[in-house]
Amino acid sequence: MRRRFAIPLIAAVGVAPWLWFYPDAAPDGLPAQLSAVVDVPKVGDWLGGLSGLDLTADGNTFHMVTDRGHRATGRLIREDGRLVSIEITDHQPLKDRFDKVPEFPSTDAEGVALDDAGRVFVSFEHAHRVLVYDSWEAAGRWPSYTRAWRALSNNKGLEALAVAQDGTLYAIPEEINLGAWESLVYRKRPGEGWHQAFTLPVNIGFSPVGADFGPDGRFYVLERGLYPFGFFSRVRSMSVSELGFTNIETVMQTNLFDHGNLEGLAVWRDDTGDIRLTMVSDDNFYPFMRGQIVEYVLWGGLAKEVE
Repeated sequence: MRRRFAIPLIAAVGVAPWLWFYPDAAPDGLPAQLSAVVDVPKVGDWLGGLSGLDLTADGNTFHMVTDRGHRATGRLIREDGRLVSIEITDHQPLKDRFDKVPEFPSTDAEGVALDDAGRVFVSFEHAHRVLVYDSWEAAGRWPSYTRAWRALSNNKGLEALAVAQDGTLYAIPEEINLGAWESLVYRKRPGEGWHQAFTLPVNIGFSPVGADFGPDGRFYVLERGLYPFGFFSRVRSMSVSELGFTNIETVMQTNLFDHGNLEGLAVWRDDTGDIRLTMVSDDNFYPFMRGQIVEYVLWGGLAKEVE
């Protein structure tokens, strides 16, 4: 075979498997529409790997955690309701239950959730656990633990974390076994321990990485897909019952390369009554990736549900 024909053929053979798994285009007509994308200012070497995000009810104050064990708080600055920039007002390393700054693998914070009492819950992978902070200055405490988390893979642990209005915690690991169609969901009611309550139906190509309860009482899950050199994401909204999730609806989905590595999700209602999905992208401390806040607005539909 002549060289000029061999090189294109070899290239085509190498690319063909990836083309087979190229993600489908996002469906049209989903209710969430892009509102804003802003860069997270690089204020120090510690800032990167932003994996978890939650907001106060008014959508103005943020709490973020990094996968190297830092936390950051600050303000989302808006003009005429539209996000235009962010300001980091405070940051420091997360402390463990001994009031010490831990070392890897105990630093990989992935999810953050605020409850109505002002406490902050943080989920970790590698050293899989959930800690609660009475304030960011306090040492972390263990609300409880389950030995089942020891079976999770190091880098695919407790990514999604959310707290319901009654104080019930939900944690979902990123890991989905090959060929599985459901993701494990762990639940902890106040005064009880963690247990695997039910499962979340999943689709091939997506893994849960963030979650939050919206002001409409529904459970929102951010899911990420990975393709060589790029990411695609979606958010699904659902009702929660004693037996599991029902009325599951996709409200947002992106195409490959629309955004970066979206990992954290906060859901809140703005002054006009619309629900907003605010997400953070993880740059993994790579110079060619960007840490950003990405915000979508649910125009009507689910945004107008009666609480």
